[in-house]
Amino acid sequence: MDRPNRFLLTNHASVILRERDIPVEWVRRVLTHARLRLPDAEDPDLLHALAPIAEREDRVLRVVYNGATEPWRVVTAYFDRAWRGLL
Repeated sequence: MDRPNRFLLTNHASVILRERDIPVEWVRRVLTHARLRLPDAEDPDLLHALAPIAEREDRVLRVVYNGATEPWRVVTAYFDRAWRGLL
């Protein structure tokens, strides 16, 4: 499945989004229209979706989620400085 029909935020993700002022809509946008998807280096069930966010000067938002579950479970999200200007 390339695009989520639904996703849930873990408690950790909910707290992180509030602390980092990242709207859930941006998470949905990245999951739906990721420019890049990478496997997690440690957990084979986790994927990383990355896409620039125009409202944040095209900073790249990385959303880490479990794509093996239905619905997908978002673990965390953050702006990844290493990818700025690369996507």
